[in-house]
Amino acid sequence: MIISTGMRTDIPAFYSEWFFNRIKEGYACVRNPYYRHQVTRYSLDPSVVDCITFCTKNPLPMIPRLNELNAYRQFWFVTITPYGKDAEPNVPDKKKVIEGFKAISERVGAGGIGWRYDPVFYGNGFDLERHVEEFEKMAENLKGYTDTCVLSFLDMYEKVKRNAPGIYPPDFDEQKELGKYLAKTAKKNGIAIRTCCEGTHLKEYGIDVSGCQTKAVIERAVGEKLNVPERRSQRNVCDCLLGSDIGAYDSCGHLCRYCYANSDAKKVKENIKLHDPLSPFLIGNSEKGDVVTQAKQKSYIDMQTSLF
Repeated sequence: MIISTGMRTDIPAFYSEWFFNRIKEGYACVRNPYYRHQVTRYSLDPSVVDCITFCTKNPLPMIPRLNELNAYRQFWFVTITPYGKDAEPNVPDKKKVIEGFKAISERVGAGGIGWRYDPVFYGNGFDLERHVEEFEKMAENLKGYTDTCVLSFLDMYEKVKRNAPGIYPPDFDEQKELGKYLAKTAKKNGIAIRTCCEGTHLKEYGIDVSGCQTKAVIERAVGEKLNVPERRSQRNVCDCLLGSDIGAYDSCGHLCRYCYANSDAKKVKENIKLHDPLSPFLIGNSEKGDVVTQAKQKSYIDMQTSLF
């Protein structure tokens, strides 16, 4: 099975000590975000965890302790955008993030790490020309360290409208115009662009529209063939093998204005105060009334067929 750390919060950036404690203890507990007292306990034993996937805007806190993950296969996404503190208040200097990206790439290989240029929005100083210019500089900097870039466009949730006035997603024609330029730049630097849940209209420019974290992507990263049960994607608009996420919503300290996983900054700050690095839960601890269920976990790795 796949353990994910990045769909609900940024664990590498803010909760690396907790994560390594969970690795040491061999399990993590996760609350159902809609039914608080329904708790799932996930084993983190390498015998059933085929891959840990990370998605982060700041991998730097984890890099000194990567040796502690030697028993695990890994796939990383690192998000690097051209936006400033007005949109991403607590994301560190992008030059430092890029250096962290390269350090991880040198450990896991270019096939084990992808770059997310995500989300793309227009407004507040960003248009086609600005994105083309910034993307080109980043692609040249990451050349040889990855061969994958995931491109996605801003989703205008109500909370995004509230938290980030002045920005908007490019329309259909603007997406095609931008996609054409970015695909050409990426190809020049040995990078293939993928999209996820964005439709198929960019396919004509050589962009892979099947998803960001498909079975093929994970197989390539871990060097093993996976026997995955039919239709393991959690969404009907992509072929992604998302896995089970051990994070929690409303806990990401980056406080990006466009974030879908945070409802508001006040709630995030309250949750951060409840974080205990020694707890099996990312936020808080056991509560009266909790019903804990052990997740049904098994390895998907085909032990008879290795890709490498």
